[in-house]
Amino acid sequence: MSHEANDDSFELYDLRVEAVMPEDGGKVYCGAKPGDHFELRGEMLHLPPGQGFSIYSIAAVLPLLAAKQRPTHPNDWMTSDADVACPDPNCASRLRITRLSLRRFSHAATTAVPLPGAGDDGANGE
Repeated sequence: MSHEANDDSFELYDLRVEAVMPEDGGKVYCGAKPGDHFELRGEMLHLPPGQGFSIYSIAAVLPLLAAKQRPTHPNDWMTSDADVACPDPNCASRLRITRLSLRRFSHAATTAVPLPGAGDDGANGE
């Protein structure tokens, strides 16, 4: 990624979150079926046509998604750990977060707040 003075770009990973069924045939209570997944592209969540996904399962992974989208140090647990337990303690399924390709964004296209030093008059509290 370039960090030239006039380059306001940054990169985020697209993510795929898929339901992982128990190998031992354990009971699944969250409504997930093999192959169920959604993708996060930038800030937009995409589900395949006709497929649902439990809002409670989405809520379980939601706090992790912004961190998983960003590049992390190789030793950071956010880099290596990918599976999240279903929020129903009786459900045997898991949710797997996989990083896909990097997508480039422009700071100016994603926020009205200017970059520091880019004509900033200090109005944003800095």
